[in-house]
Amino acid sequence: MALKSPGRWGFYRFVPEPIPRTLSLGSDTILALSAADTALGRLAGAGRLLPNPHLLVNPYVTREAVASSRIEGTQASLSEVLEASATGLSTPGSGVQEVQNYIAAFNSGLRLLQSMPLCLRLIRDVHAVLMEGVRGQERSPGEFRSTPNWIGSPTDNPDNATYVPPLPDEMGQLLDDLESFFNEDVRLPALVRCGLLAA
Repeated sequence: MALKSPGRWGFYRFVPEPIPRTLSLGSDTILALSAADTALGRLAGAGRLLPNPHLLVNPYVTREAVASSRIEGTQASLSEVLEASATGLSTPGSGVQEVQNYIAAFNSGLRLLQSMPLCLRLIRDVHAVLMEGVRGQERSPGEFRSTPNWIGSPTDNPDNATYVPPLPDEMGQLLDDLESFFNEDVRLPALVRCGLLAA
């Protein structure tokens, strides 16, 4: 929901509702979930046949990292990132390091999940890896933000930004809800839970 408060932070921002723990799924959704589960099962089976399944996954992770970093204004191309990965060299100012940090953060998160649950501490640890040695590194890597921010404003103003997230003092309750949802026994299909987390 979009909210606007008076005073210092008097601009509209998005504040999500608590994540639902139950949903009524229609028959079309149930059929789509069944087809998706079947496709994922085939993919998992094919992955077990490969001696090194990371060869199949790594290009997708790289492509996703390039797309995700563009949200923050990074202009690195997929070919630049792949070339830097192959040669160990990158063009200064190209944003390649930011994309490489996305990949390192993803891999760090996978390693951390072997020793801890999906939780806020894990998110902070992954964020520290994401911000290491790149633009914004002075803004408390590994910590949740303490000032407002926004994305996609041509004038660096929240009033014309594409997206304005919740204010810092709203985040505590929202992050607690997120962490609870990660770890509760929510009786919803895994793909629906993933969709709710991404929404």
